[in-house]
Amino acid sequence: MKNILTGKVLIAALAIAGVLLCISLVYILVRRPAAPIPDLTSSSAALTVIPAQTSTPLALPPTLTPIAPTGMPSPTLAPGEIALGVYVQPSTGGEGLRIHTDPSLNATLAFSAFDSEVFQVTKGPEQADGYTWWYLTASYDASRAGWAVQDFLTVIPSP
Repeated sequence: MKNILTGKVLIAALAIAGVLLCISLVYILVRRPAAPIPDLTSSSAALTVIPAQTSTPLALPPTLTPIAPTGMPSPTLAPGEIALGVYVQPSTGGEGLRIHTDPSLNATLAFSAFDSEVFQVTKGPEQADGYTWWYLTASYDASRAGWAVQDFLTVIPSP
């Protein structure tokens, strides 16, 4: 059997394919509708600016729990003395203060407080495990509350 795919046959096939391709392109270009002429009259444009999202979390308003008055006049406190209603900050040298769910070293840890956080004393004092414990509440987040040892608290002026 004789081989029908010779060099001349292949060249002829390529030439026919090229001619058909050129005819198709010419047909497409001729049959395509003309592009509309743009309207060059002046017109006003409206610009709407959409601000980009930021990574700043939404600030929720703090939930403040008022402290019930005891009915007794509060005595004048000595400077640095801790009492109900006083504002304090942890002072651990940057290690963080362990806040417990109960006034005990064996109680569950609620969270660790940082030295820059401000808390208000809302309960106490309680004596346990050789320490004086105070119940602290953060005014900006009611979930950040618990018992802390007095030795690691520093009284600060009311914010």
